[in-house]
Formats: sequence, C-alpha cells, structure tokens
Amino acid sequence: MSRPSRIALLGVSGSGKTTLAREIAGRLGCEHIELDAIHHLADWTPIDRDEMRRIVSDRTAADRWVVDGNYSRMVADIVMARADTVVLLDLPRRVVMWRIVARSLRRLARREELWNGNRERLRYLFKLRPEENIILWAWTTHGQRRESFDAAGADPANAHITWVRITSDRERAAWVDRVAAAHGS
Repeated sequence: MSRPSRIALLGVSGSGKTTLAREIAGRLGCEHIELDAIHHLADWTPIDRDEMRRIVSDRTAADRWVVDGNYSRMVADIVMARADTVVLLDLPRRVVMWRIVARSLRRLARREELWNGNRERLRYLFKLRPEENIILWAWTTHGQRRESFDAAGADPANAHITWVRITSDRERAAWVDRVAAAHGS
C-alpha cells in the first residue's frame, strides 16, 4: 500500500465520514478538515462560496490532511486536485439509515453543538424537503454518492488518486490498519 497523506472521505450523511476522518487524522498526526464545520456558520447560515473555497484551498495546501465531506459543487475540484487518496464510505442503506436516525436522536437528546453554535432541531426531522431533513437527505442521496464517486474515479484528471470503496465496518477497520501501518503508526 502506498503511503496516503492527503485523504478525502466521501459518503452519504450518516456513513461515518467524520468518525473515520478523526480516527485517521489522529493515527497519522495530521489535520482533520471537516467541510460541514466550515460551511455552516451560526444559525445554519451557509458560508459564501468564495470564502469556503479560499479556506479549503489554504488548509489543503499542507502536505498531510484528512478532509471529510462532499460539497462537490463548491470545493471538490480543489480537494481532488490535491488528494492522493479518495475513500467512499459506501455502506448499505439500512446501516446508514440506522446510524443517521440514532445519531440525530442522540444529538437532540444531548443538545449537542455541531458547528458554530448549531444544533439539530426536532422540527427538522418532520420537514418534507430533504435539504431540511438530514434523515431524508441521507435516504435520497444514498445512491448519488456512489455514482459521483464512480464518475470522478473514471475522470482522467483524477488519475493521480488512489480510489478506495469501503462497504462494511470490517473493510473500514482493515483499511485503517493498512494506512496506519504504511505510516508506521
């Protein structure tokens, strides 16, 4: 296995991107860049596109990092140009849905702050628009992540990238161990 040092993690909401990113960044001793934390300002206000691009560009200029998040229309070109490894967490829909529901309920019960003072709100779980309901968002975008991953992997502009698809927790654990071993950590 090569020694990945600029890793982008993709996947539907609830697939475990942030959890994996924190673990890998910790094991490799590098920065974890969470795109949701950059994008969502206070009161769920989205950051200006140009400002997000500037921040992501600055932070991915480093030699080693782990980015988690999709934001394909905003910053994928920056991340893909600099990444040496892209990982798709492509878990079965039933697993993702179980995790997203459990995570949302836990965050609600504990009133967990996500980013910049934002918290999940119960009323959002009853919204009918996927853009406003994280559970519906995970359901409706599940297959789209796979398609966009496959298209990006086939793009000659991304030939410099190692593409990894993880479809189970067992594969995830094995991949983490291989990456850590490649880095001697």
